[in-house]
Amino acid sequence: MQIARAQQPIAAATVSLIVWVLCVAAFLPPLNKHILGSVPLIILTGLGIAVSLVVHLVFIGMSARRLGRSPVLWVLVCLFLLPIASIVGLILFEWYSDQEKQASA
Repeated sequence: MQIARAQQPIAAATVSLIVWVLCVAAFLPPLNKHILGSVPLIILTGLGIAVSLVVHLVFIGMSARRLGRSPVLWVLVCLFLLPIASIVGLILFEWYSDQEKQASA
């Protein structure tokens, strides 16, 4: 039943990671000519990166705590190995939740 309580923070962490990736991708070469030409877009995209990263780490900590794991450890791992650790962690969270749902059914 712990995994059912962690479903919302896991989903929110996934959405915030997608927003972070989109904001970072705005500075990559195919899109950067549009972003770098406008100071308000640079500021807005930079704020999007900062806010989505903080929100992502908060939701990772919430889901780790609800699953009975160390929130500090999960947040640090996700922060230092971003985005790979976050992607792998979210996939593993979902995989284990699917296994628990099948076992309880």
